[in-house]
Amino acid sequence: MGACMPCLFGSADDYEETDPEERRQQQAEAAEKRIKQEESRGIKDPEGLKRRQQQKDEADKQAEALQQQGAGENQLAWQVG
Repeated sequence: MGACMPCLFGSADDYEETDPEERRQQQAEAAEKRIKQEESRGIKDPEGLKRRQQQKDEADKQAEALQQQGAGENQLAWQVG
């Protein structure tokens, strides 16, 4: 049974040790890739989606500015007579 041990577990020479900094870099790249894939999952045109979101944000900002600007001008006064 002792003859099978190197076959099952392999020897230390079979494994290549990588630099810890290089390994961290590879892990960071893999994490960024997973994040990008998750963000674009189910979206056919991710760039188009970003453009639409920016346009919507700009329209919301303009509407808010107009609302603040016109808030004091169009107040209704009720008279009971």
